[in-house]
Amino acid sequence: MLGFLKGDPKKKLQKTYNDKLEKALHAQRNGDLRTHSNLMEEAEALYAQIQALEKKQG
Repeated sequence: MLGFLKGDPKKKLQKTYNDKLEKALHAQRNGDLRTHSNLMEEAEALYAQIQALEKKQG
């Protein structure tokens, strides 16, 4: 009944994904390739979760 009050998990994942990408970009620009690599790995895992949610909903 009050389902509209619940947050959208896809939206939260998308925001976290975008934040990781932005941090990875800054790390790369600063020459910290190890951090860039770690952040990109985390971002790819989030992207896979987002895709799974889209498949489940669609």
